[in-house]
Amino acid sequence: MCPTVSGKALPDVAVEIDSLVKTYKGRSGQPEKRALDGVSLSVPRGSFFALLGPNGAGKSTLINILAGLVTKSSGSARIWGHDVARAARAARLSIGVVPQELNFDPFFSPRELLEMQAGLYGVPAVLRRTDAILDAVGLADKADAHARTLSGGMRRRLLVAKAMVHAPPVLVLDEPTAGVDIQLRQQLWAYVGQLNRDGTTILLTTHYLEEAERLCDRIAIIDRGRVVANDRTDRLLNRLGSKRLVVVCDRDLDVIPPGLEPFHPERDGPRTLRLFYKPGQAHAGAILEIIQNAGIGIDDLSTEEADLEDVFLKLTSGPQGPASS
Repeated sequence: MCPTVSGKALPDVAVEIDSLVKTYKGRSGQPEKRALDGVSLSVPRGSFFALLGPNGAGKSTLINILAGLVTKSSGSARIWGHDVARAARAARLSIGVVPQELNFDPFFSPRELLEMQAGLYGVPAVLRRTDAILDAVGLADKADAHARTLSGGMRRRLLVAKAMVHAPPVLVLDEPTAGVDIQLRQQLWAYVGQLNRDGTTILLTTHYLEEAERLCDRIAIIDRGRVVANDRTDRLLNRLGSKRLVVVCDRDLDVIPPGLEPFHPERDGPRTLRLFYKPGQAHAGAILEIIQNAGIGIDDLSTEEADLEDVFLKLTSGPQGPASS
């Protein structure tokens, strides 16, 4: 049974994108550029969802369409059940966007900026949570300071605070920790993690792949305007990842033992081999047997799991593959 607020059922899908296309006209006889080429994906309500992709993949265009800053060419996008074109106001009230750029007036204080933002969203004065939000992002002691005096990390957290003044059920974070030091990054993620546990759906873009792997329960990867993967984080790693086997031999190797070619062997020093295999298609024992049959002893060995970076590079460095659900 769906949860309800004031008797109204909450949607199972927080953000739903179907066959979304965005084409920019070329200039001075240049051909059109298709930034989004039929993107379809769903962000489940309450999830911590990562949208990854190389520069120019279409992530910013997609976010700007959701934020109402860019008009789609075709397809549809809905936020909390509201179509971004046909129900633009309701869609915008359902989303808070933390942009990459630090886009606020530096001569206002954080309290003033949040009060103005709340006014723009029509939040009544009695329902505003300005001080509570500033305290939650660690800016209570800077509430009346000029924003220009804040550090880069504090300004980044102020952007998160601005995005939350109207208590949107969906929060989009576009590279929120770019240029933020480790301590402030941890504070930011602690706050965002609590928002997620309290029910806010988080949509994150980041270049820090370890953040996406650690924080997000589902990941979509977009490349050249198309979704090339969309799955739970654990399944994405298991499905596309490979294991690495590092073998330290008992003597220097003049050549790589024959029979290891299917495991893409790499030399890492005179005695160390690094080999790759997919679980289910091969196992470490078969590799070790080939080495031992070549008359080579093994002094040490270790295995390394694939990480999100391996998967990301595999999916975005070659021909596009089909998206999965």
